Amino acid sequence: MPLHFFPNKPHLDFMGKRWLGFGFSIALTLLSLGLLFTKGLNLGIDFTGGILIEIHTEKPVDLGATRALLDGQGFGEISLQNIAGSAEDVMIRIQVSKDEEQSKVTARVKDALAAPMGGNIDYRKIDYVGPTVGRELVENGVWAVLCAFAAILCYVWFRFEWQYGIGAILALLHDSIMVIGFFAVTRFEFGLTAIAAILTIVGYSINDSVVIYDRIRENMRRFKKMPVFELLNLSINDTLSRTILTASTTLLASLALFIFGGEVIRGFSAAMVFGVIIGTYSSIYISAPALIYLNIRPQLIEPKPA
Repeated sequence: MPLHFFPNKPHLDFMGKRWLGFGFSIALTLLSLGLLFTKGLNLGIDFTGGILIEIHTEKPVDLGATRALLDGQGFGEISLQNIAGSAEDVMIRIQVSKDEEQSKVTARVKDALAAPMGGNIDYRKIDYVGPTVGRELVENGVWAVLCAFAAILCYVWFRFEWQYGIGAILALLHDSIMVIGFFAVTRFEFGLTAIAAILTIVGYSINDSVVIYDRIRENMRRFKKMPVFELLNLSINDTLSRTILTASTTLLASLALFIFGGEVIRGFSAAMVFGVIIGTYSSIYISAPALIYLNIRPQLIEPKPA
């Protein structure tokens, strides 16, 4: 027997509240873009270039004292964080200027850490990312998102009609801008894992939109005289139980990653929690009502007055 979130099919008027949804989305979009251009993103060394060092020590590391020690050595921007949920495991990120040789900076870091920690340091990982590589990663990340959008547009267009493809892309643009705004507000590091989060959220969001689109197309064949306004409400309510159950299970998995996944994927998992919520919202209040203004049934928009 299938599981239903609602004992009976709901009859919620989503399209009647669409202007509230549009206003909310426009306000958040402007806020996200404003934060992006004024506050910017906390770019990781994947994009800016620098050194990443992972160390393991015999005793817990005082992050504040270690940061002060390294700051006193005249290094560039430094960030430290515990990894794997252990006070003995630390990740050190150092942003290096163009005229500095990374191997020499790494040697200076080792010398600075050796004295206070007694030399009992296990250097488990040392990565170098040059500024040229960082720019290439930025470009590749942008191209990855744009190619994903183009592939999704083609898929939805060929599976349904062009109106559905445009509605889906509007929702995905909305979700992507919201996630970027989330990173600008929270100051989580924006690196390759953030690009992975955006692509994952895009995939989740389009899946939710396609389910609703599939029901819209099915109901259009069944109810040929029903106005689009009523038909969209009917279709969203038909799939609402499935939408809530899918979002809930995905949220549980993302919350588990956020709570127990450690600092390394904290930004990714936090973005996933936010993205699941915003992706579910956009599939109902962006991709579906967009069909009204794309003339999916130009002769039948609003219900006829009684």
